[in-house]
Amino acid sequence: MHPVYQKIKQELKEYYSDSEATALARMLLMEKFCFSKLELFGGKDKQVFKKDLDVLDEMLSRLKIYEPIQYILGKEIFCGLEFEVDKNVLIPRPETQELVEWVISDSINKTTRILDIGTGSGCIAISLVKNLPQAKVDAWDISPGALHVAEKNAGIHEVCIEFRLIDVLKEVSVNQVYDTIVSNPPYITEQEKSDMDSNVLDWEPSGALFVPNEDPLIFYRRIAQIGKQILKKNGALYFEINRSYGKETLELLLELGYQKVQLREDCFGNQRMIKAIRP
Repeated sequence: MHPVYQKIKQELKEYYSDSEATALARMLLMEKFCFSKLELFGGKDKQVFKKDLDVLDEMLSRLKIYEPIQYILGKEIFCGLEFEVDKNVLIPRPETQELVEWVISDSINKTTRILDIGTGSGCIAISLVKNLPQAKVDAWDISPGALHVAEKNAGIHEVCIEFRLIDVLKEVSVNQVYDTIVSNPPYITEQEKSDMDSNVLDWEPSGALFVPNEDPLIFYRRIAQIGKQILKKNGALYFEINRSYGKETLELLLELGYQKVQLREDCFGNQRMIKAIRP
């Protein structure tokens, strides 16, 4: 093993499990310092300059306070695409990719207009545009910082998306109608904080994560109400949901007049996605 690899594992052993430290060492050296697998594992010499070691030490300091590696590297892979991320946006996750794949499978080869509500890094909207060349996609978010990241990612991937700064909990003025609305809104209740890892709780934007205990479906209700106004007839609404509130979310959508409501499990076996049709 390269001595710098050993240094990283030694530095992190008090903070992470051996498997976590191993994965972090690999990611830092291969993603940030361009180590090949041969240089990392084969014992091949690779010179590391002092300026690189200084950068590494700063990254290790950040890892020791449990800052997510994605923020340290400034990127994450989602739907096979690389997205820039920082503390203004949630780190894209595999469950959300499954939601995007559901929308793509239902919309392939169709001329469609899609709205992504709560776009964050833009990973949902951009992945849809890249996989649905006939689609026109708009995206909203309440955070100027998130929209800055999303617009930057759209530029990197050379896609045209109209981004708007909108708070869906307030009055919304929209002159456009859509075939599809997709959203991964805040859905973690305050009481669930005690079950969360510090690298999420202390670093990812709380406004994109949490809802009040007394109204955990606040965003689903409001977005579904907006959908009644701006979705076309037989238009589809897709949500990522809190796995603890699948039944309640389904009942809410039925009460609001949606039809053909479907719950789906994610790759971990949790009820994580829901689709409903506006009649």
